[in-house]
Amino acid sequence: MPRIIADLQIHSKYARAVSPKMVLEELDRWADDKGIQVMGTGDFTHPLWFAEIKAKLEPAESGLFKLKKEYKLPTMKGTMARTRFMLTSEISNVYTRGGRGRRVHNLIWARSMESVAALNARLSFVGNLSSDGRPILGLDSEELLKMCLDVDPDMVLIPAHAWTPWFSVFGSMSGFDTLEECYGEHAKHIFAIETGLSSDPAMNWRLSQLDAVAIVSNSDSHSLEKIGREANAFECEMSYAGIMRAIRSSIPGAEQDPKNFFSYTIEFFPEEGKYHYDGHRACKVSWTPSETKRHGAICTVCGRRVTIGVMNRTDVLADRPEGYRDPRRTPYKSIIPLHEVIRDALHVGKTSKKITETYRAMVRAFGSEFGILLDIPTADIASSGWPGVARAIGCVREGKVAIVPGYDGEFGSISIP
Repeated sequence: MPRIIADLQIHSKYARAVSPKMVLEELDRWADDKGIQVMGTGDFTHPLWFAEIKAKLEPAESGLFKLKKEYKLPTMKGTMARTRFMLTSEISNVYTRGGRGRRVHNLIWARSMESVAALNARLSFVGNLSSDGRPILGLDSEELLKMCLDVDPDMVLIPAHAWTPWFSVFGSMSGFDTLEECYGEHAKHIFAIETGLSSDPAMNWRLSQLDAVAIVSNSDSHSLEKIGREANAFECEMSYAGIMRAIRSSIPGAEQDPKNFFSYTIEFFPEEGKYHYDGHRACKVSWTPSETKRHGAICTVCGRRVTIGVMNRTDVLADRPEGYRDPRRTPYKSIIPLHEVIRDALHVGKTSKKITETYRAMVRAFGSEFGILLDIPTADIASSGWPGVARAIGCVREGKVAIVPGYDGEFGSISIP
């Protein structure tokens, strides 16, 4: 069964701080050039975006959709994309629970336009869905989950970027210590969590409480260039149900489904995420958890409490040592996006035209970005005229990279020596 790469969390042009180019026509062809077979639509709660989804997409395989022919644009290779879309959205739940303010982002997946329309109708009574592609709703996460299941038992809710300090289920600033605290008796319906850019699966494996859930990764992209910076690789039936079965079967101890298999996740190096370390961006203070503990979490520059990052937060909640591995878990592959690999290989600035020219030429030559990063032998890349890029890709595959961790909203830096 062929590999299916799926990025099931992005945003549309109707979300704040998102490129106006994040439209279905562009997502369709960019996904094909990236090597993504299934894209999330993102933002289906926004009325204008959902109207576009209904107008421009048509049914494909069960629970999946494709762009209508009249909206198709040619890919970098000059072909027409075969991208499939899955109905996805993200909601920012802001509420009070247990005497504390909570801010949790939740990702919703749906199998039909009818289910989305029904959910949107109910959510419209809670808050203004037109205000943002990712609406802010004063709705408890457990209540949202109950609402989704009531609308359609096959609708899925998972915690988005589960460790981000300010807006996530385990976030240090406004989250919870367990899934049960957040979702109550309905936590049994949560069968996956999303790593987010600042954590990788190994960090999540350290928590035995997460043994009952799968680990998924998505880009949460706000621009076309960044779709697929994290993703999921399946060998499964091309359908909504097939993807869900593949994810469920990856939970340790779950019954294996040989026809629907979760092969691996594709990951940012977590240090590159903007909340990996603790610190204060304004004060240029970046600390490891041990440094934070030594200073009592108080910034030595301004005297205020530092933002506690993902590495520290997983240390707090983990009941297993760093480096713990479970052979039953879905493996993962850490990558650096091809644009960045080319930049480091050519020793040029990030806005250099050489990067775009080389990227386009390589995609035309080899078919897709993921094919280049994950599959094509480096000897073939070198012999095709890109020896420097081939060497750089080899370094990334072997984990031979230079790392400066991100902190307090500042992206980290991963470069190739």
